[in-house]
Amino acid sequence: MKILKDILYRVSVDAVFGATDIAVSAIQFDSRKVQKDNVFVAQKGVLSDGHQFISKAINLGATVIICEDIPSEKITGITYVQVQNSDVALAIMASNFFDNPSKRLELVGVTGTNGKTTVATLLYQLFKKAGYKVGLLSTVKILVDETEYRATHTTPNSVAINEYLDKMIEEGVEYCFMEVSSHGIHQKRTEGLTFAGGIFTNLSHDHLDYHETFAEYRDVKKIFFDSLPKTAFALVNIDDKNGNFMLQNSVAKHKSYALKTVADFKAKILEKRLSGTLITINNVEVWTKLIGEFNAYNLLAIVGTAELLGIEKLEVLRIISELESVSGRFQYVVSDEGVTAIVDYAHTPDALKNVLETINDIRTGNETVITVVGCGGDRDQTKRPKMAHIASQLSNQAIFTSDNPRSENPQTIIDEMEAGVSAENYRKTLSILDRRQAIKTACKFAQKDDIILIAGKGHENYQEINGERFHFDDLEEVVECFNQLKKQ
Repeated sequence: MKILKDILYRVSVDAVFGATDIAVSAIQFDSRKVQKDNVFVAQKGVLSDGHQFISKAINLGATVIICEDIPSEKITGITYVQVQNSDVALAIMASNFFDNPSKRLELVGVTGTNGKTTVATLLYQLFKKAGYKVGLLSTVKILVDETEYRATHTTPNSVAINEYLDKMIEEGVEYCFMEVSSHGIHQKRTEGLTFAGGIFTNLSHDHLDYHETFAEYRDVKKIFFDSLPKTAFALVNIDDKNGNFMLQNSVAKHKSYALKTVADFKAKILEKRLSGTLITINNVEVWTKLIGEFNAYNLLAIVGTAELLGIEKLEVLRIISELESVSGRFQYVVSDEGVTAIVDYAHTPDALKNVLETINDIRTGNETVITVVGCGGDRDQTKRPKMAHIASQLSNQAIFTSDNPRSENPQTIIDEMEAGVSAENYRKTLSILDRRQAIKTACKFAQKDDIILIAGKGHENYQEINGERFHFDDLEEVVECFNQLKKQ
């Protein structure tokens, strides 16, 4: 059993009970999925403890149990391996089980608060256009070259990561670009992977429901860069004050990008329009369909990564001009009456501020900006008043509504948002609990040349309410509103 032998060397093991020279058919961490001759890894999760399901796993056919606490009663014929951290053990075993696929392609991880999906997806686009077979592990979708799989997490579980990487190897994929979330790092899902490079986009307020403090959130991100090998590159945004922090103690090759600071990859924005941006990258002028300063940073990360992976500079810049916006990221539609509606995933204060500042930068006259925004339930509550303050401060009209309320009362979420609105901006706000009605109201308010921003959900095509998901797509809704208004 190669995966078990390897784990004995790579994970601190307190004790082994039973045989190690046995064959196993699969690795499971969900006891409900266990079948004959499987390994079951008992993890101490946030909501439940896998150690409680060891007996169930054995009854379903597990022959090897990996756990942090050995059961008091051991069953003859079952192998028990005690490890210090089951999450680490699962990740390393998964990599070993699939014969370490991350070592057989160029895997690049993208981490940061905002921009992960855009950077990873556009790198996929760029390398496809350059003629390579490419893989993508992102929030929006998983792509094994051109075969698409549905994404359920920003960073999949460690078994799924290695299974997808193995599929990529079978398809001849040479490069894979992967979003690396703070949850994924903290839960050790990226352990055992060999990265050719890591990208840091930025760090701002998010996930404090999980990490509790900003310092903890930042430090978890840094773990990713600390673990990169000498052969890898670490490419960071040094306009962000946390960029250089990520490089401290990292043995990877240090590389940087910036708009405002001296860096290896430097850009300057020359012209901003709704149709795109004119920009210089390392003194070479290029037109891109992507819009705004935040996308200039994303482009620098993409250009830097492509060049560090060996793509010729002029070829990279040529392809940059062909890249299309990512689904739900500053995606816009214009009505017959000349109203522009922008759908964006902005769900953090910093991301919302970036998008609204970009919109205000490209305004040409007295256009009204109407923002429809909500905050997710069962998530970081402290960003709710900040989101509302930014929306009301940078818009002519802000409509607060439901996002994914999950198990929370939607009205409570909106009340917490409204607490962040200053007295002088309160007259510019309106609260409409139903998201569909909020979007319809924004469309009715808008006149020719006005701009509607619908923020928070982006590519998501559902609303999650009390444990159920209902189909809901912001772009579909605004297009339907425009069509209805055209008929009136």
